[in-house]
Amino acid sequence: MSGWRYFVCPVEFNNDSNRFQVDCDESSELFQLQDYALPSVLESFTGWTTVRLYPFQIHSIALSSFASIMGPFGGFFASGFKRAFKIKDFAYTIPGHGGIMDRFDCQYLMATFVNVYIASFIRGPDPSKVIQQLLALRIDQQLHIFNSLKAHLTEKGFLPALEDVMA
Repeated sequence: MSGWRYFVCPVEFNNDSNRFQVDCDESSELFQLQDYALPSVLESFTGWTTVRLYPFQIHSIALSSFASIMGPFGGFFASGFKRAFKIKDFAYTIPGHGGIMDRFDCQYLMATFVNVYIASFIRGPDPSKVIQQLLALRIDQQLHIFNSLKAHLTEKGFLPALEDVMA
């Protein structure tokens, strides 16, 4: 599946074209096979010292592990929730099966986890979106952020100090 861009590149919704777009640089190291050292526990079990994987496969392993171990707890949580309120089904949309929530209770937990995982480990900050959010702030908030960035960049030596500019 790594040969298809749709399976390996991030898919984002483009508001301008009102469509989903697949956009990535396939020559980046994310899409090249790499060697990974196995932990000693797995090494003694398999006899391998390294494995060759695409970096995105590491994320797939993490997501599938969570799905198989923690996903069913969404169903247990929903059952407990229903028992607490003494109801059999969330709704009667599907005769004999309950409502839509009864069919997808495990998926709600997984969808939450996938969203947090992608935001935390996969998708990095987008400078253009950060600028859009900054421009939506009040002027005093923008000035505060500007002064904080200016002080930080001056401290790191990327901007000259005020005394250097005056001299």
